[in-house]
Amino acid sequence: MADTESIVYNETENNESLASNVSGREAASREGLATAYIFLFAMALVPIFIGSLRSVVYHYNLKKKGEQAEERIRMREAAMFPIYASVALFSLYMIFKYLPKDLVNMVLNMIFFSVGVTAVTRASSVLVDYLLSLVNVLNLSTYILQFQKKGKDKLLNIFKFEFTVIDVGLCVLAALLVAWHFLTKNWVLNNIMGVAFCFNAIELISLESIPVGCTLLGGLFLYDIFWVFGTDVMVTVAKSFDAPIKLMVPLDLPENGMDASNFGMLGLGDIVIPGLFIALLCRFDFNHHPSKFRGYFYTSFIAYIIGLGTTIAIMHIFKAAQPALLYLVPTCVGLPLVLALIRGELGPLFAYEDYPSKKTPTDSTAGDGVNGSDETIHNDPNQDDGAAAKKE
Repeated sequence: MADTESIVYNETENNESLASNVSGREAASREGLATAYIFLFAMALVPIFIGSLRSVVYHYNLKKKGEQAEERIRMREAAMFPIYASVALFSLYMIFKYLPKDLVNMVLNMIFFSVGVTAVTRASSVLVDYLLSLVNVLNLSTYILQFQKKGKDKLLNIFKFEFTVIDVGLCVLAALLVAWHFLTKNWVLNNIMGVAFCFNAIELISLESIPVGCTLLGGLFLYDIFWVFGTDVMVTVAKSFDAPIKLMVPLDLPENGMDASNFGMLGLGDIVIPGLFIALLCRFDFNHHPSKFRGYFYTSFIAYIIGLGTTIAIMHIFKAAQPALLYLVPTCVGLPLVLALIRGELGPLFAYEDYPSKKTPTDSTAGDGVNGSDETIHNDPNQDDGAAAKKE
């Protein structure tokens, strides 16, 4: 593997693909490749694993309060997403083709600044709250910033934000970190932002059901193949897009340290898209199987490792661009479905919804917990050591 070219996951605003960097760079050493792969795998797996467990806590707490998640992907959105992504991708391609790249990237970075500060603040807040819980420091004063509109009979909430002094401090630090990144383009800061984006997306955005997840991943499977093998649009946009939309690890890190410049990259979409499906399976496991051994979650998590490893292996063998979802979708969807078939649980799996809109035959199954209503949840995820974090 010593003579293999560096790994680049070229990405667009909505999705990413894998390509080998075959020009203008020295071949990476064995140590450099091993270091890059270890870090890339770790930075992909950690937000998927923790974000999935956190999604269980997030939705459980919402249902306890009689609320529903706002950021849900339904069947219509899942079916249309590849079309929206294609329009966005081609629009960016035309913008970069006819407008100055520096101007376009300046505008994009202004947008990513606010998003980055929010993502890093929230992710770091979850981490700090968990660390404080270990030393029994949880009784912090909470402040509320709220805007209301006077209705006919009552005040209507327009905006409500709860925060602590620690949250304010973390927000300031996040703003400094993100600003430093946009000034220096430091790859470590880029990765902090990227991991924060993935963690928040996997926790807060939910797929409505398994059929919705299969539709989304299936559509993006075809999208990835077309835009990587059919045209040079995705690669062109990825090379022009200067924003934290990918994780980066230098392949020459052992030789050059922090001054390294030969980067391996992993697009955020190849983490978030499968991660949403894995998180849904994690919530199904929690509601359908009260024990801590959650077969569908662990099976899909291992499937992701297999899919990503296969992508890298194929890229090295053929030394050509490989759409990552070409390998991630069959493994992440196929292996859990095979497990469901073996267990005889395809029906409950496909019927599961976080927020069922109406009663189904599976609702009458005593203690099943299939559709995840508050009454059928067997254990509190806030007490689960695997999902240890503060309550939302």
